[in-house]
Amino acid sequence: MTTNKSIKNAEWLIGCRIIQSVLSFVVSSLTARYLGPTNFGTINYAISLAAFFSPLVSLGLNSTLVQEIVTKPDQEGETVGTALGLSISSAICCIIGLISFVSISSAGETETILVCSLYSITLLAQGIEIIQYWFQAKLLSKYTAVIGIIAYVLVSVYKVFLLLTQKSVYWFAISNALDYSIIAIALIVVYSQRDNPQLRFSLNRAREMLSVSKHYIVSNMMVAVFGQISNIILRHMIDESAVGFYSAAISCVLITNFIFVAVIDSARPSVLLAKNENEEHFELNVKRLYSIVIYMALAQSVLICVLSKFIVNVIYGSSFAPTAVILRILVWYTPFSYIGPIRDMWILAEGKQNIMWVINLLGAIISIVLNLLLISIWGLIGAAIACLMTQIVTNVILGFILRPVRHNNRLMIESLNPKYIISILMKVRN
Repeated sequence: MTTNKSIKNAEWLIGCRIIQSVLSFVVSSLTARYLGPTNFGTINYAISLAAFFSPLVSLGLNSTLVQEIVTKPDQEGETVGTALGLSISSAICCIIGLISFVSISSAGETETILVCSLYSITLLAQGIEIIQYWFQAKLLSKYTAVIGIIAYVLVSVYKVFLLLTQKSVYWFAISNALDYSIIAIALIVVYSQRDNPQLRFSLNRAREMLSVSKHYIVSNMMVAVFGQISNIILRHMIDESAVGFYSAAISCVLITNFIFVAVIDSARPSVLLAKNENEEHFELNVKRLYSIVIYMALAQSVLICVLSKFIVNVIYGSSFAPTAVILRILVWYTPFSYIGPIRDMWILAEGKQNIMWVINLLGAIISIVLNLLLISIWGLIGAAIACLMTQIVTNVILGFILRPVRHNNRLMIESLNPKYIISILMKVRN
């Protein structure tokens, strides 16, 4: 019964992610065409800054809250209430910090400061949205999925309205805040309507929870560096339009992201279960997962590389022409980027989570150094090369250097044997 409930819970999460990804991409493409490279770049600069502060909003609770609720059911109301209090308080501090940073780093640039300030409201909504992990702990993700889809549809309609009425960039800056706010408020309402323990804040409980979650804060921040450092450095070393071109290329690369996420997430239960039953079967499952993800990503990379100019022109228009060159380089990072989640799955199964912060920290340092160096030499192309090199070093090369994950790299190399992908295709065919 629990297994069936877990599968249905996963199906809701994956289905919601697919719908959200498609809606987000379509609306983002239309928005980019309307705003143009400069304003689109300003919005994405604000998104990158908010993403840097986001791990401080969650305080690592996004990684531990489900376990806290499951292992201490008698303190459920206190646990959720304390998590909300901590994340909301942190969100307010982060908003102040973000606005202060932009006001200093972009002094005199009124539009940039105002857009980033409006977008920072998203952080407060994210703080409230942490209650979603209670729904995950209770295997009630259908509620978060339905609410998420409704919110995405409403915000998508709002953005289309902005496009039709030709509103300024400021109106688009608050669109994501609306998205998170709708989800956060709806989840609070649903929680309060059910017969659940009353939410309350406890200082002692806060200390207990933070003593566990604090280990995830640095790791989560390093992950944010991977995804956002290029946009921030491009903004300060070149201009907003460079951020716009680069962000458009990233969006094209991630067109099929939901497919890879669905494949990896759907394989996760069987891979982790096999670890407890049969080591040989576990390693076979890992190799098969590596094989299908790597070969799928390589096929996608070849296709997008060949059609890059056509894809950019159809999706974004001629004003984003420089994006095509960046896309031809960036698309090759996907085979390496999707290796990361599978490696993390193996690390979790082997109980070697302590190595994660080392990998993420080294990866973040490499990313910053490469971006600063290569952007100063080759500009936008340098940012694309830095992104590709970071993924190769972090997800492949470090695996050969760091002893705890060397065996995983051996499995990854073995997965390149065509027999694994052929066996998977034969199973699908039959």
